[in-house]
Amino acid sequence: MNEALLRSLTPSVLTILVRRGADFAAAEDAVQDALVEAVRVWPADPPRDAKGWLVTVAWRKFLDSARSDASRRRREDLAGEEPAPGPTPAADDTLQLYFLCAHPSLTPSSAVALTLRAVGGLTTRQIAQAYLVPEATMAQRISRAKRTVSGIRFDQPGDVATVLRVLYLVFNEGYSGDVDLAAEAIRLTRQLAAAIDHPEVAGLLALMLLHHARRASRTAPDGSLVSLAEQDRGRWDTASIAEGIGILQAALARDRLGEFQAQAAIAALHADAPTAGETDWVQIVEWYDELARLTDSPVVRLNRAVAVGEADGPRAGLAALAELDDSLPRHAAVAAYLHERDGDLVTAARLYAQAAEKASNLAERDYLTRQAARLNARTRH
Repeated sequence: MNEALLRSLTPSVLTILVRRGADFAAAEDAVQDALVEAVRVWPADPPRDAKGWLVTVAWRKFLDSARSDASRRRREDLAGEEPAPGPTPAADDTLQLYFLCAHPSLTPSSAVALTLRAVGGLTTRQIAQAYLVPEATMAQRISRAKRTVSGIRFDQPGDVATVLRVLYLVFNEGYSGDVDLAAEAIRLTRQLAAAIDHPEVAGLLALMLLHHARRASRTAPDGSLVSLAEQDRGRWDTASIAEGIGILQAALARDRLGEFQAQAAIAALHADAPTAGETDWVQIVEWYDELARLTDSPVVRLNRAVAVGEADGPRAGLAALAELDDSLPRHAAVAAYLHERDGDLVTAARLYAQAAEKASNLAERDYLTRQAARLNARTRH
């Protein structure tokens, strides 16, 4: 059974059902039923036209459901004449499906879940495992999301920026359970890039590829985090780096800069440096200036302070950091790093310990705790 094929066909099959008159929630249920049927039937009797088979079976599932529900008499008219079987059109409205699943009326978590289900073709169980929540909880979240978007016209224009934010949320979840969400986000962003010619879509795809290229080196064999400066660059995926840089260069050449292109440019400068010591921090600061102008984000300014510390010295970095609210996530960790660079090990150790207490996950907490312990050991000698 080719699971990748099924997942790649899911969005186009769903859009065809919606175009034929099914509401989103009912169409999505029918497509899921068709996928289950495909898993049962295809190994012994694979169809010549996989997409056409799924459309036919999903439409019949939808009609069966509509006929059995007396309260949905409006749909009985749809059941009058089933479309004749045959090849399905190559074109589809997958782009509109992306927009619908990332509709502003949905919460970010609901938009992510619905995108993974409707566009990605993942099962509720897979999504629940990836987000470490009970399957029943995820089923309720997806059900509410489907009800929310069911009344929205399918041909309304969507917001590309919202879609990209949803895909980036998926990417940043990384890996959990039996679904690699980072790889899934890259697959979906490739699909989006094929459907829409937009430099920010290309920028996000480049950013994902450049970050994903360093994945193998981010953790030690014991699972502990490895900082960028200490990573084994020989383990970086050079093919993904080359692809990401190529996509980014083509996007930047269109002179329509956006935040994902700027982030990708920073990632490219890190990826292009043969060693940590050869990183072009001056250019990275310039790109952070562009990114801050585009987003006005305090998190961007926090990361910029690190880059300033590398380009102009730790005291310049601390001066940039002093302009920011010290309640920001990772503020204490950045301050600790810059104080260590400046030779103030006692202050750095104290700040690393504070940062560990505020860490959002166990791996980060362990890393920061080890940094504090390392510096405390040095100051005692």
